[in-house]
Amino acid sequence: MSSRATPAFDEMLVPSGGIRDPYAVISRWIEEAGPEALAQKRAEAELLFRRIGITFAVYTEGGDPERLIPFDVIPRILSKQEWESLSKGLEQRVRALNAFLTDIYSEQRILKAGIIPSALVLENEGYLPVMKDFVPPGGVYTVISGIDLVRTDADQFYVLEDNCRTPSGVSYMLENREAMLRLFPGLCASHRLAPVNQYPEELLETLKSIAPASAGPNPTIVVLTPGQYNSAYYEHSFLADEMGIELVEGPDLFVEDKVVYMRTTAGPKRVDVIYRRIDDDFLDPEVFREDSLVGVPGIMAAYKAGNVALANAPGTGVADDKAVYPYVPEMVRFYLNEEPILANVPTYMCERDEDRDYVLAHLEELVVKLARGSGGYGMLVGPHSTAEQRADFAERIRAKPGDYIAQPTLALSTVPTLSEKGISPRHVDLRPFILFGKEVRMVPGGLTRVALREGSLVVNSSQGGGTKDTWVLESGQGQSQSQSSSGGQSSQSQSQKG
Repeated sequence: MSSRATPAFDEMLVPSGGIRDPYAVISRWIEEAGPEALAQKRAEAELLFRRIGITFAVYTEGGDPERLIPFDVIPRILSKQEWESLSKGLEQRVRALNAFLTDIYSEQRILKAGIIPSALVLENEGYLPVMKDFVPPGGVYTVISGIDLVRTDADQFYVLEDNCRTPSGVSYMLENREAMLRLFPGLCASHRLAPVNQYPEELLETLKSIAPASAGPNPTIVVLTPGQYNSAYYEHSFLADEMGIELVEGPDLFVEDKVVYMRTTAGPKRVDVIYRRIDDDFLDPEVFREDSLVGVPGIMAAYKAGNVALANAPGTGVADDKAVYPYVPEMVRFYLNEEPILANVPTYMCERDEDRDYVLAHLEELVVKLARGSGGYGMLVGPHSTAEQRADFAERIRAKPGDYIAQPTLALSTVPTLSEKGISPRHVDLRPFILFGKEVRMVPGGLTRVALREGSLVVNSSQGGGTKDTWVLESGQGQSQSQSSSGGQSSQSQSQKG
């Protein structure tokens, strides 16, 4: 693939100016509603989110750290056929990543075969020697995965990165759908939408499926959060509430005789499964960072004794390291004996002399990322960078080449988005959420993140991005224009009554 960007694929419009089938009804709705009415609905959505408390936290910019993620009221739409193809590729990829984690903590066959450099894995900060020769309950490492996808044309999606530690954002996927159903009931009714509201139930069943055998048919499951100052605390509390289980912090749990207990008003209660939203380093001060105040002393001993299940397993971070990412297609071939369904973005490894020389000579064309970065931080988008920024990154790469990878500046697809100038195309990505227990489960679609700034390719909420509801159509392109119009009227009357 060329490093130079090509014109972006418009998910709604075909080059001749026509409308792609999945957007047939929504395009008429956009035209009939107009920017002013949509802006009013966006304001209503913001009020709704603020009342519910749907926020994320940014503690590096001063002022009030609690922010609303901007929500765009024009949904992103995928056909049933597009989603079926994607879901097969996602299941294949997650199975391969889990097989990789199982292998590197046991026989290390892929390393011995020379397919992945041993040092890249064994010296990786995400690799935890304490997990060596240990099989997690259910044999699953990546119970919850978020796979970031970008689209470049009608038939091509690329995996941008894998999130195997503690992927976030699923609460926004669910709340976005709820907002659309409230704000535009007629529009939603005019499409046969694949539902997403069953995700908490699917997550709960998946967590039950990895419970230790000693737990019996009704295991006690909790969500472990670092606390209210964590950027994703809303999501932690939301998921616990939706699943009907307890949200706990480190001091709420204790370990005795390698068994985890929860403090309750009725006395200690044994815990069987922990959906932990705490990073590895802070999970157990007896094993990792001894200064951690949010972890649970002894939890790793209980885990390795088989008395509690952790989702995701400690040590999964090595699988979503951006320096390991280029080898995932080889994992699919090695472990599954299949050809990858989903392609990777071509990636330059700056620790390789040849790749580093190319990156340094083409910084203005490439996206440079920290191999272990997240949230859009530590990233250079070459075409939108200054000479000073490129010079700074060149110094960083020369100083610590192993810390950086680079990729072509892909022409991320665009979808219609409400902007200050009216309806404008904006770049998007997609994060589907895959659950892996006794079986693989996923709800159709995922979280669409949108770069709200004109021309921007950075979709992260911490970097000015927003979100959209993602619609997967169960069949067809929607219904007739008259039904679409009546749907819009229904939405307006519903709003007036509310």
